[in-house]
Order: sequence, then C-alpha cells, then structure tokens
Amino acid sequence: MKEISTHKGKKIRGVNLGGWLVLEKWMMPSLFEGLNATDETTWCVELGSQAKARLQHHWNTFITRNDFAWLASVGINAVRIPVGHWLFGPNYPYHRSYGGIDYPYVEGGIDILDQAFNWAEEFGLGIVLDLHAAPGCQNGFDNGGIKDVCEWHTDQVFIEHSLWVLENLAQRYQGRSALLAIEVLNEPRWDIDTQILKQYNSEGYERIRNYCKPEDVAVVFHDGFRSFNEYVGFMKEPEYENVVYDIHRYQCFVREDIDMDIFGHVNKTTTDWKQEADDIGAGLGLPVYVGEWSLGLDLKVVSLWAPGPYNNALERLDTFQMDTAYRAYAAAQLLAFEKYLGWFFWSYKTETTPAWCFRDCVENGWLPNRFNFD
Repeated sequence: MKEISTHKGKKIRGVNLGGWLVLEKWMMPSLFEGLNATDETTWCVELGSQAKARLQHHWNTFITRNDFAWLASVGINAVRIPVGHWLFGPNYPYHRSYGGIDYPYVEGGIDILDQAFNWAEEFGLGIVLDLHAAPGCQNGFDNGGIKDVCEWHTDQVFIEHSLWVLENLAQRYQGRSALLAIEVLNEPRWDIDTQILKQYNSEGYERIRNYCKPEDVAVVFHDGFRSFNEYVGFMKEPEYENVVYDIHRYQCFVREDIDMDIFGHVNKTTTDWKQEADDIGAGLGLPVYVGEWSLGLDLKVVSLWAPGPYNNALERLDTFQMDTAYRAYAAAQLLAFEKYLGWFFWSYKTETTPAWCFRDCVENGWLPNRFNFD
C-alpha cells in the first residue's frame, strides 16, 4: 500500500468518477436504451424491480480496481466521487417524481464506495466525496438526480436530509487515509439565493467537523455559478479551517462559447481563465479546486436539455487538425488550472464521448501520459 502524504495544501491532479454512483444518460446511454428515463430517479422508477440487478452490474463493472491502478500509474493522485442523497438507503424524503414508490433507489451503493476507499488506499489516491444529487434536486439537471426539477432549497426537509448525509459520510470515513475532502453540494443553481447557500455551506461544515479534523479533511463548497466576489470573506480562518472553493469551467454550454472557433477557445482559456485565476487568488482568500473541466466542445453529445443549433469548433476540421486542436485546448487549460490548488477532469470514463473521457484523452495523446513529474 502506498503512503498518502498529508492532504492539506497538497497540489491535486485528479479525475472525476462520474456516471458510477450517480447515473447520467449521456455518459452511459446503453443503460437507458429502450427507456423513457432521463435521470437516475426516473430510471429506477421505470425499471422497478429490474433496477437492482442492472445497477449492481453497472457498479461492479463500470469502475474497477484496475481503473484505480491505471490512474495511479499515470500520476493522478485523487478522484472526486459523486454520490446521491440515497446512498445510505431508504430514509430519504419522498418526492412526487417517485410516483407510487416511497423508496425507488437501488440499495448497496455504500458498499461500492467502501470498496473505492480500499482501492484508493491501495494505490495512494485521495478521495473527494461529492454530494452530487440532493433531495428535490438542487439544479434541475440530470446530474442532480431529477431533470427539470429544482426544489431542494424550497423545503427544509430536503436541506436537513442533505446535511444528515454529509454527517454520515464524515462519520463513516473519518480516519480513512484516502479521505481528502467532502463537498457539501454540487452545482446548486444560479438563482438559488446566496444566503441560503451560505447558511447550508456553514451548517455542512459543522456537520463534517463533528467527525473530521481540519488537518485531515477539507470541506469544499461550489460557487453556485456566481462570482467569487459574493464569497469574499466567507468561511475564513480562524473560525473555519481547511475550506476549499470549487469552480467548474466548460466552454460548450452558452451560445457565445459554442460559436467560437478553436483559437477563440484557447484564447479564452489563456487570457480570461488565467486572469480569473489571478483575481481569485488575490481576492478570495480560499484555496480553489477546478472540480470539473473537460475537452468537450460539442454540446449535442452531452445535453438532454439545451436547444440547438449544435455547431462546434471542431466540426470542419480533419483528423490531424482535430487532434492538434484538442492538444492545444488541453494544454491551455492545464496551464491555467495549475494556478489553483487542484483540478479534476470530468470524467474518467464515458461510452461514446472521448473528449469527456479522461482515459481516451490520454490514450489519444490529447492529454499528457504522465501527471507527476515533481
């Protein structure tokens, strides 16, 4: 077993294990073939009694020990693992999307997460546990568990259950050498009041600190798709210790980005995102993870919700030009994101979208084949 060095302040070069314990249709379309479901909630409801065997097979085959070994072999030192609020079994609050089923989600994901800790510790990887899907859904996206619903912030029962999940994650994994951080909530939507998020983030910190010491485990909160200026002075030392601010950076979801050519994408990265890193570093007063980024520039392959047209910067390039473009875009992002405490590529594995698949990006030569030259 490799020794994991002290986590606090350690430069992180990581990968998300998305699509494993929280399903996303665009990442694993074969799982949704023949179904009307668009997210894990509707998938479980539609399949009913058939869901358990199908999902357990997915859990046991999508990510394995060999994947942890491969990540370690190329110098990745951490993984961010998205989990759903249903992880600990049937005590979560009811939502109308469940229909006539009180507890639709498949049980057993916690055993898979336990195994992930064993593999991470075997190969010297840190783990960021990320509450990716909250009850009532915090963003209306499929990655929040229920597409087109955003009600998490409207019901204290939903918020309280989320805090309960955080506390139970902290209690269960306290003392595990792989536990690098716990993220209190992934991507809460931009129109949720900032004060609601600040209150929740603070309460989440307290719940986690009931079991995890600052010198051992960071507490991470997402920017909620708003300027870092709204968080200047928030969760600062000495009252709060080892807090990390999480931003996600993509260039394929808004029309201004979609219409750019590859030179525009590289320029935005090396100019705007580099300047943003400098501004955040000078003004926020907290360390930062880029918790998600990718080489994806084609909206069509990932979106279940965004309208077209689906033009993209690579559609008129030949294979040589496309490979060159991906390498340039990858290098530009790595240079910008290395200015932060750490980053996590989204995601390790997908079925049909190589620009979003870390392993494909490495094996295609778009990303480096080593990440630990220190």
